[in-house]
Amino acid sequence: RVLHQLVPCGAEEVDEAIQSAHSAYLKWSKLSGMERARVMLEAARITRERREDIAKLEVINNGKCITEALVDIDVAWQTMEFYAGMAGTLTGQHIQLPGGAFAYSRREPLGVCAGIGAFNYPFQISVTKSAPALACGNAMVFKPSPMTPLTAVIMAEIYKEAGVPDGLFCVVQGGAETGSLLCHHPKIAKISFTGSVPTGKKIMEMSAKGVKQVTLELGGKSPLIIFKDCDLENAVRGALMANFLTQGQVCCNGTRVFVQREIMPQFLEEVVKRTKAIAVGDPLLDSTRMGAMISKPQLDKALGFVTQAKKEGAKVLCGGEAFVPSDPKLKGGYFMSPCVLDNCRDDMTCVKEEIFGPVMSVLPFDTEEEVIQRANNTTYGLASGVFTRDISRAHRVAERLEAGTCFINNYNNSVVEMPFGGYKMSGFGRENGQVTIEYYSQLKTVVVELGDVENHF
Repeated sequence: RVLHQLVPCGAEEVDEAIQSAHSAYLKWSKLSGMERARVMLEAARITRERREDIAKLEVINNGKCITEALVDIDVAWQTMEFYAGMAGTLTGQHIQLPGGAFAYSRREPLGVCAGIGAFNYPFQISVTKSAPALACGNAMVFKPSPMTPLTAVIMAEIYKEAGVPDGLFCVVQGGAETGSLLCHHPKIAKISFTGSVPTGKKIMEMSAKGVKQVTLELGGKSPLIIFKDCDLENAVRGALMANFLTQGQVCCNGTRVFVQREIMPQFLEEVVKRTKAIAVGDPLLDSTRMGAMISKPQLDKALGFVTQAKKEGAKVLCGGEAFVPSDPKLKGGYFMSPCVLDNCRDDMTCVKEEIFGPVMSVLPFDTEEEVIQRANNTTYGLASGVFTRDISRAHRVAERLEAGTCFINNYNNSVVEMPFGGYKMSGFGRENGQVTIEYYSQLKTVVVELGDVENHF
């Protein structure tokens, strides 16, 4: 149901936000890294104190279950702490030149950065983008998804309470038109976008006109490879983690589950049993493990993929239907029963295209060489996973998989300390980890001559 009415920001509001962010940037960028760190640590403390309230609002905002939302808020404050810790370490190099001359490099902020968020992790993404940006001395204008506009505003309030200059983290609401205004604005130095491949291409095109830096974190159709020598219990848990978090609306999900033929019957029996047992319903209840899809169109799209899969010969082992919880208050909700598809082939629509819903496609394989070829036969390259007890095979396969992340004997275990981002059409640039500092700063080289200039002319 409708929670709130918001007015999309037009050219005037976007310009006002950017000018405000630029004024704040001029003050913020002059602070030392340690001074910025203290403010960011205060923001982390406030977030940690309010985690239950923010998590509840995130459930209402997005539909995911409360147990997941609480983890999202914890990841957010940990991200602030991580980049606060890095803020005081941003240094350049000293280079000795002949004859007493020397050069040094300075790592400087970019200016006003734009963050464009997705609907699946609304609060967390607002921090994933803003924390490294602020640590480097930048300001950020953030546009949340129009489907989840609420919690980014809470983040802006927290930053303000923590002591950042007014306007340093500004939120603009709206859809594609508002995003386009950010991409074209001359005072925006960089765009960081999380979302679909088609939108990512448009953002790249628009940003190119102003030669703006871009980080794109786009879609995926990630392979999860389960070898016969795996710990089957852990492999089943991994497959569930790889497919059903946030109602399957996760870009790095391992939705192509390749299972070695010898263990296929045992795997399917166990994974179907566990999938049927997933509690779907009121996401504010601690016992719920799957909430509602983000919107009616997204629910219909996911259900349409299941219908198409059946037409192409896939077998539905469980789920794949609109779900009506027993609570009468929830009967109009966009719930879907989690689905496992068997009898899948590599050329099926459900195996090739990103569904962004709770649908697991299971495919048999025979040899390591064969499964690597099939796993890499996609335009995407965001994540991947391998379950095996053979340490040599685990690292060998991880090296050959064309993806930005490979999970070995686990899945979706993403933490702030490690870089995250894609290969191929899953985008470029990285979020999280130390390397992200490079995507929110630029290097200046200063050359110093202590002697006389060479008399060449």
